[in-house]
Amino acid sequence: MDNPLLQFEAACALNNIASGNSDQTRCVIGNNSVPHFVTLLQSVNINLAEQCVWALGNIAGGGSAPRDIVLQNNVVDGVLELIDKDTSLSLLHNIVWLMSNLCRNKNPTPPFEEIKRLLPVLSQLLWGTDVQVLADACWALSYVTDDNNTKIQAVVDVEAVPRLVNLLGAEDPSIVVPALRSVGNIVTGTHPQTDVVISAGGLAKLMNLLKHPKHNIVKEAAWTVCIFVELRNGLEYGDFKSQKEAAYAVTNTTTSGTPEQVVALIEKYQIFKPFCDLLEVKDPGTVAVVLLTKPFSLASKFDGTENLCLMLEEIGGLGKLENLQQHENEDICKEAFAIIDTYFSDGDEAEAKLAPQEVNGTLEFSASQSEATEGGFTF
Repeated sequence: MDNPLLQFEAACALNNIASGNSDQTRCVIGNNSVPHFVTLLQSVNINLAEQCVWALGNIAGGGSAPRDIVLQNNVVDGVLELIDKDTSLSLLHNIVWLMSNLCRNKNPTPPFEEIKRLLPVLSQLLWGTDVQVLADACWALSYVTDDNNTKIQAVVDVEAVPRLVNLLGAEDPSIVVPALRSVGNIVTGTHPQTDVVISAGGLAKLMNLLKHPKHNIVKEAAWTVCIFVELRNGLEYGDFKSQKEAAYAVTNTTTSGTPEQVVALIEKYQIFKPFCDLLEVKDPGTVAVVLLTKPFSLASKFDGTENLCLMLEEIGGLGKLENLQQHENEDICKEAFAIIDTYFSDGDEAEAKLAPQEVNGTLEFSASQSEATEGGFTF
């Protein structure tokens, strides 16, 4: 048959039936409609093609069994060819919705070799601006990542993670929710997979979501932020970029987090030592982020300064602060001195010996100052 108008009307009728209950959907499938719908995806009549996409989306959304029937009829080939065309926004909405339903449902999950072929396109679609397209693309990736590390890695490999992290800051909750679900799934994977989220600035975005007006977003963000364990791993074992991003996240927590969150970071997750170890890196920007002004400021509000000082001494952080008083960066040098002077100095004599002197626009220490540091400090 080559009557696009009649085919369009038939497709509309079958689509309406397929959108009904499960028995009605099975009736449409049972009458061998799926292979015809897939074939007609390549119709020159774009309205007919769109109606077939819509019908296949309704069928695939009916559960694992109907979804797999659609996949077995080479729908991925049809969709990939169709999306290369100059598609209207209406057609694009239906295509991404179909893709999302193809990735959806478990017991069993869809055959991954087929779904994997959709991932590069889904990653590209994340860079659009249409809310519905972004939401459905994020949902599709959330279904894929809600599985084993191999599938999470496939999403990482198509470079979707940085954009998913960026979308955590979207204004529309319909985008934030599936983006958050995707990111939350990814951080349950391997340490390197979690590092990708950290390197993309994910922890700062997640901390911001803890203040979101929507309770369900706050709840899911809080669950995802439970990757503080992974944050410690990022600080200890990640590459330098991951360490730097993790350091930013810790600093942001001490600035905007609750006292309970900060205590969890320090006590439950033992994050303070690997955080302080970054005081020795060569990058001044990272050292500036790690400098302990903010943790001390927070501790002083809750009578925790003494405990923080003792902990810092035990993990070797005090010695690192002493060394920073001779740092080539003047701002770091001054801030390190201010911390020691405020929280560790035992009087005017120590202040006189430790204070860096400005000579010709640079900070220098006298011989007596160097001698003062050799014997340590008295608490």
